Amino acid sequence: MIGIVSTYGNLLLAAMGQTLLLALCGLFFACILGLIFGLLSVVKNRACNIVSIIFVDAIRGVPMIVLAFYIYLGMPALFNSILGFNGVTLTALQAGTICLALNCGAYMAEIIRAGIESVDKGQMEAARSLGLPYWRAMVRVVLPQAIRTMIPSIINQFIITLKDTSILSVIGFPELVNTAKNVVANSFKVFEVWTIVAIMYLVVITALSVLAKKVERRLNRGRE
Repeated sequence: MIGIVSTYGNLLLAAMGQTLLLALCGLFFACILGLIFGLLSVVKNRACNIVSIIFVDAIRGVPMIVLAFYIYLGMPALFNSILGFNGVTLTALQAGTICLALNCGAYMAEIIRAGIESVDKGQMEAARSLGLPYWRAMVRVVLPQAIRTMIPSIINQFIITLKDTSILSVIGFPELVNTAKNVVANSFKVFEVWTIVAIMYLVVITALSVLAKKVERRLNRGRE
């Protein structure tokens, strides 16, 4: 195992960096999507509610590996073969980011919806009674309070997204699992390589889990 670390350690660390980069990019755009569809789910407009429900149910109803192939292979084929564009391609990073953003965004929408609904309805009513328009009251009064509730769930969702990056090895993105496969192919050290990869995931995810618990405890103390 020491020989694997000395020979391929830098390669595996770089792959972990790529994994974290992909997870962060996916979570960034997922927060935007989640905020949009989360807000659509709580407004008093049936059409907006239906749009949010369709997005969340459609994305969560498709396995992530299918979504990855659909975006990486299906979308360029749609533009090139059906719509008549030429040379439309997606890199593994672009396709992976879109895939994670959509998948994570559907769950983020539910987190944001639950966070908004956890705020007392009297807060919105009080803001409206002071003359604030609905959306300004939502941004200035309700969302700041909801974010306190959502932060632990967002961190947990990031942990899930980080683990989901391993699925994107199927489209060739050089994240940790894909790199580990190449290392195994070169070294023939199956047990040693996958043990190292498991330890790397365990260290990063444990650190994030500890962070989530600390944030949650601090927020709970702030409410007391």
